[in-house]
Amino acid sequence: MTLAPEKDYGTPPVATTQTVTVTIDGHEVTVPAGTSVLRAATDAGVEIPKLCATDSLKAFGSCRMCLVEIDGARGVPASCTTPCSDGMVVATGSDEVRRLRRQVMELYLSEHPEDCDGCASGNCEMQAMARTVDAAEVRYGRPHTRDEVAHAAPVDLSNPYFGFDPSACIVCSRCVRACSEVQGTFALTVEGRGLESRISAGGTEFLSSECVSCGACVQACPTSALQEHSVVELGMPTRSVETTCAYCGVGCSFRAEVSGEGDDTRVVRMVPSKSGGANEGHSCVKGRFAYGYAAHQDRQLHPMVRDSIDDEWRVVSWDEAIDKVATGFRALQEDHGVGAIGGISSSRCTNEEVYVVQRLVRAAFGNNNIDTCARVCHSPTGYGLKQTFGTSAGTQDFRSVDQTDVILLIGANPTDAHPVFGSRMKRRLRQGAQLIVADPRRIELVRSPHVEAALHLPVLPGSNVAFVNALAHVIVTEGLHDEAFMRARCEDVDAYVDFIAHPDNSPEATAEVTGIDPAQLRAAAHLYAGAPNAAIYYGLGVTEHSQGSTMVMGMANLAMITGNIGREGVGVNPLRGQNNVQGSCDMGSFPHEFPGYRHVSMDDVRELYENLWDRPLDAEPGLRIPNMFDSALAGTFRGLYVQGEDIAQSDPNTQHVHAALRAMDLVVVQDLFLNETARFAHVFLPGTSFLEKDGTFTNAERRINRVRPVFSSKVGMDEWEITCAIGRAMGYPMQYDNAAQIMAEIAATTPTFAGVSFARLDEHGSMQWPVNEQAPYGTPTMHVGEFVRGKGHLVQTVFVPTTERTNRRFPLILTTGRILTQYNVGAQTRRTSNNVWHPEDVLEIHPSDAEVRGISTGDLVDLSSRVGSTTLRALVSERMPPGVVYTTFHHPVTGANVVTTENSDWATNCPEYKVTAVQVGVANVRTDEAVGEAHAPLETHA
Repeated sequence: MTLAPEKDYGTPPVATTQTVTVTIDGHEVTVPAGTSVLRAATDAGVEIPKLCATDSLKAFGSCRMCLVEIDGARGVPASCTTPCSDGMVVATGSDEVRRLRRQVMELYLSEHPEDCDGCASGNCEMQAMARTVDAAEVRYGRPHTRDEVAHAAPVDLSNPYFGFDPSACIVCSRCVRACSEVQGTFALTVEGRGLESRISAGGTEFLSSECVSCGACVQACPTSALQEHSVVELGMPTRSVETTCAYCGVGCSFRAEVSGEGDDTRVVRMVPSKSGGANEGHSCVKGRFAYGYAAHQDRQLHPMVRDSIDDEWRVVSWDEAIDKVATGFRALQEDHGVGAIGGISSSRCTNEEVYVVQRLVRAAFGNNNIDTCARVCHSPTGYGLKQTFGTSAGTQDFRSVDQTDVILLIGANPTDAHPVFGSRMKRRLRQGAQLIVADPRRIELVRSPHVEAALHLPVLPGSNVAFVNALAHVIVTEGLHDEAFMRARCEDVDAYVDFIAHPDNSPEATAEVTGIDPAQLRAAAHLYAGAPNAAIYYGLGVTEHSQGSTMVMGMANLAMITGNIGREGVGVNPLRGQNNVQGSCDMGSFPHEFPGYRHVSMDDVRELYENLWDRPLDAEPGLRIPNMFDSALAGTFRGLYVQGEDIAQSDPNTQHVHAALRAMDLVVVQDLFLNETARFAHVFLPGTSFLEKDGTFTNAERRINRVRPVFSSKVGMDEWEITCAIGRAMGYPMQYDNAAQIMAEIAATTPTFAGVSFARLDEHGSMQWPVNEQAPYGTPTMHVGEFVRGKGHLVQTVFVPTTERTNRRFPLILTTGRILTQYNVGAQTRRTSNNVWHPEDVLEIHPSDAEVRGISTGDLVDLSSRVGSTTLRALVSERMPPGVVYTTFHHPVTGANVVTTENSDWATNCPEYKVTAVQVGVANVRTDEAVGEAHAPLETHA
């Protein structure tokens, strides 16, 4: 693919069905009423010069480059701020207009140094625009160097990813507007007036400012004033490849802009795609900049084996490594039975790679011992939504929030964990939507620039179900429910109403458990139920509880009793944690389900796969991850194939996990790095980064996005090829020519993917399943008219307190979460410059809890629970309520899961990460040598 920039229409599109027709330079064009002349001209194929205008930002009209003449109008208005009217006749290139543009450009150039990096490298729109308007000479003189520019200032290189050179800045305000309109951080401003105007990051350097390094300002800048360090180091890119981010479940589309060919290919920068269905041209610090881990020195590129986990690794050929895996697995089955081995698929791998792993387990291993990391995050989502709505996925696309009047945000922190969607949500709030935050922690959305929640309900960890029942109780008992919707579209209505109306579910009865003021809870119920469109968004603060599945069903009940389902602006929407959590579940990575969420006991489905795979398949569900660990310690489960997951760091009760892995005879790890799980492995198979993958990811809104290789596999094989090679070595023929063939098999056997192919995705762009004859281009909104299961099921959600309780020895509750700059267990982000912002996990503790323990910010503290202890630094903060402490889990040196217990969701075994009884005290010894490693610069360019 060549390096062709996406077309910029100058101003955003207008959403209306009314149209007007205008004539621009003799070209007649019909556009939506309210469309700017600048955008209409671009539609007509007429290019009008511009500098301050771009189609991701509202019209500003400051640069005066886009001047035009309009028949019957006075003067030469800016085309970006002039709306089209029916019959308007516009001239864009008269002698007078061209003269004025040249004069304006001369003024810009008179303040722009000739030694500008961007002008020299071709990374400066102004240089190109100067040629366009024929401003060859500058009558007012032009500074030769940066130092000669008026009000010269040093280059700000504080940010690890981009620099700010004030001498190249033309103060067009695009960066300021991008920061406010797109990102919603408001970190940038224009200081001074007139000739004294300059861009400022709040009066300080970028790194010390409120900037979140999303890159919106860099992308908006028309000069090289804001420029990636990688462009300076590697030069301008020569071609681009459209692909999908491999971080969170938003699934942003990017153009990987690269230089070089073959083994010399280097990623110069990642630019978010305006055509991306999920992100529409926006990005976060991880997707935009933190891709260097793919070329990090820690990455392993060769297969390795060893006989004992105490031995050193030995590099071997692919043939030897595959043979050791196959021989070892066969021997374990011969000695201990067919069920002695199993596999874990990865939510960071493509749909195609995951599909092949579950096929390997079911057909080559001959059992259903397949599970995925979704077990430890969103498995309750799959269960709860399947029981109530009939399908295991969210109901809306991300654009739906633009139509929402009230947002109920439960157990999620989108500005940190899903920042691009978080920015979209903030934009909607600035437009007037109201927000209810239900979270024990005071997240950014409770109060931040130009955004404030209507209500913050600090729900005590472990009380979610009591909370949602209390909301529903108020709605039903005070007549706020949608009786007609319930009767027409739901079942078990009377039984549910009788249950929820019971006084035990009232806000007053549940207040001691939830910690919420009944008046506040009643206000929240009225706000949600009274909105024209109300939507629920939730995260791991819902699912990672002993009643996670019950809570998901409770939220579904809430949507159904208020009729907030089946149209834009409403719904129940899980914010998925990893890039392909949805896809790994869709592809049959659970031990009880084939692809498409069809139970293994279904004879017709099993027969379909038996005929296709030419093997008899087990009708009984296999082992879940916790069952694998227990069986390993019992001596019956002896071998494990782990694709792209670090279970030794991410799963709860780390000591138990480590003991189970030690008990196995053959652990095979397939990953980019020698992670914590690899410490217990006997075979290491190197994996591929997202920059080498060919396939698809499915994001949190069911959007199937293409992932395209920027360069060929650095390890000599694609990951699905490695899996197939293991199957063949075990005597089972598994062969595909390419990833497109795997998707073809998925589409042929999975009804929700029936209309999906690489060719269609390449031609039409991303699609949201189900994609079939009824919805050939996908389904943005689910359950329109009727639920997938027919009628929605109102479930009686009885609150059952968790068995994890505080006591004298462990008087505090620990809950966990994520932070903006790190991702999951940190295997990727810790190997980038993101460590500048978050070099280690810290423990947030309320001042009252800190004071009685003699703890100050920066102190090393011991965090202990019933199952283990760890040491980390404290951060005294009022973001947590008294009695609750909070930490992240991104750094293995901290090992937060050392203290989490084996408590889990009753239906899915999803661990109860969010509720652990702990004690905190000042540490006696500083055992933080390993923390220093996390501070070290680790990034190289991919």
